Amino acid sequence: MKYVIKHENRNRIRFHFPMSRFSYKQADIIEYYLLRFDEIREVRIYERTADVVIIYHGDRNYALKVINDFSFENSKVSECELESSGRELYAEYRERIVTSIILHYGKRLIVPLPIRRIWILIKTAKYIMRGLKTLGKGGFKVELLDSIAISAAIATNDYKTASSVMFLLKIGDILEEWTHKKSVDDLARRMSLNIDKVWLVTDDGEVLTDSDKIDCGDKVVVRMGNIIPFDGKVCDGEAVVNQASMTGEAEAVRKAFGSPVFAGTVLEEGELTIEVSNVSGAGRFDKIVKMIEESEKMKSSVESKAERLADGLVPYTLAGAGLTYLLSRNVSKAVSVLMVDYSCALKMAMPISVLSAIKEAADYGITVKGGRFMEEVAVADTIVFDKTGTLTMASPMVAKVVSFNGESEDELLRQAACLEEHFPHSVAKAVVDAAIRKGLSHEEMHSKVEYIVAHGIASSIDGKKAVIGSYHFVFEDEKVVIPDGMQDIFDNLPAQYSHLYFAKGGKLCACILIEDPMREEALDVVTGLKDLGFKHVVMMTGDSERTAAAIASAAGIDEYYSEVLPEDKASYVEKAKNEGRHVIMVGDGINDSPALSAADVGIAISDGAEIARQIADITISSSDLNSIITLRELSTLLMKRIRFNYRTIVGFNTALIVLGVAGIIPPATSAMLHNGSTVALGLESMTNMLPE
Repeated sequence: MKYVIKHENRNRIRFHFPMSRFSYKQADIIEYYLLRFDEIREVRIYERTADVVIIYHGDRNYALKVINDFSFENSKVSECELESSGRELYAEYRERIVTSIILHYGKRLIVPLPIRRIWILIKTAKYIMRGLKTLGKGGFKVELLDSIAISAAIATNDYKTASSVMFLLKIGDILEEWTHKKSVDDLARRMSLNIDKVWLVTDDGEVLTDSDKIDCGDKVVVRMGNIIPFDGKVCDGEAVVNQASMTGEAEAVRKAFGSPVFAGTVLEEGELTIEVSNVSGAGRFDKIVKMIEESEKMKSSVESKAERLADGLVPYTLAGAGLTYLLSRNVSKAVSVLMVDYSCALKMAMPISVLSAIKEAADYGITVKGGRFMEEVAVADTIVFDKTGTLTMASPMVAKVVSFNGESEDELLRQAACLEEHFPHSVAKAVVDAAIRKGLSHEEMHSKVEYIVAHGIASSIDGKKAVIGSYHFVFEDEKVVIPDGMQDIFDNLPAQYSHLYFAKGGKLCACILIEDPMREEALDVVTGLKDLGFKHVVMMTGDSERTAAAIASAAGIDEYYSEVLPEDKASYVEKAKNEGRHVIMVGDGINDSPALSAADVGIAISDGAEIARQIADITISSSDLNSIITLRELSTLLMKRIRFNYRTIVGFNTALIVLGVAGIIPPATSAMLHNGSTVALGLESMTNMLPE
């Protein structure tokens, strides 16, 4: 694309594009395009002048080639990314603030005094109506204080003070609205759907396809434990779907032929074929924003107490102003009291502190669905870990396939991968990845697959029932037998590996040995959690006693439980809570979902099952368990910030009231200092808490 270099210095170039200005969409497209390249470290877009500044490292010619190759037509950016951009929001509120300032001070220079007073009276009526509405709803709110203060200033012919107060209130409202909306939108962007692959129904069967290649009218298959990727209607199958993330319904809903389904909801049981009605992602971001704003999960108990206290203080402020007037007979002093209330700052600083902390957590790869959960993390004394994919590596590997029926190891691995690829679990992924590395093609060769939670998979191959899963499932539930003459091989399977059993027709075909090494950071994380105040660090796994004992010992965990079922994990969590403990559960699989739901805080690993991520209250990056340490530290700092904000608000505003009553500062100054401190505290609450 054509451009002009307007300015350049070391590793920084400013380009001008041949157009009068960028639209917000064009600016977003350019930014998303440039940030895809590792060599481009930072991008700044100036919409009004159609300028782009890039800061790069490496070869200058490569940076220029990136710009040369750009065009709006060929740069592909998903609608979801454009929909969730904050660029237009920032521009909107910036223009509102600038316009308000220009109009306020411009009127003083241009508009005659009598006309300005009429205009002030008209605006005063609006604030009086706001105050009266709060009375009509049966409560004393800060809007009532504002309306009384402005009315008192008008009654004493102090139009300048009334105008200044209304101006400051307007700026404060805009800033409060902007900071809150920005925080919510930043969080919503983190929580937006991120589904790369889906199972597309074709004439040749199911094909794993990129989600951005799906069109309206296509049919996709969604199985248990997965997030529904698109809005649509059910055209085959029956399932139970958890719609809490979009509709707020507590109970999962049955879906069958003709039922509507929504993107972002989770299929808990069963299987559905869905005819897609919306692929653009339109409305999903708005749904998430609405969910965040309306959900009580967003409020920690400290935050809720602060809001209740703020509303409770309004009558006392009103009484204080009345008492001041009775004692001093000075309207100005009484108005000074009304200009200073505690509720504005409390209601602004507390939510912004929480939202800012959630956004900061996201910078470390931690997605938190509400402030309440950060407060629980700060006070938790018990943390329960799943083993596979949590304390051990998120990507276990197949070490060996032992054949029991004479078929080749590669053929058995191919068949196992064909079954396992349909379900989200780290062990299943290990089998599929092993087949891919060997170049083993595994086209669909089986009938419908059925997933049995915490046990395994059942289907049929060549008319024979095929099962793959745990010892308990394969040998005890399915009564599979070991082929004649193979008992010695079975008894001497290597003990250092986890065992995945594959059987057809009631006979064992293969044992897939899974190498699942412990995470390098696990021991340091467990030690760190104990240092941060956790009294109980527990591991629970469906694996054997031998494997569980080895991992627990290596990780420094004293309390562990082996060969447990999903309900056992949930029962332990409930028991610990009944003992008065605050419990965190960390897991990654479908079988962890009951315990994640039962815990005070459920933490899911990002590469785990989608249902675990959806049910969990917090999701952490799969690459490093140190995220849990970061989360604990950040949650503790958040509680400290909230307590500091509370003390600062009460102390500073009390001082303003005293100065106003003493006649040291006039009402306009009180209003300016009060609103200024409220905005300053709100902006401070948006800053990061952890050191860089």
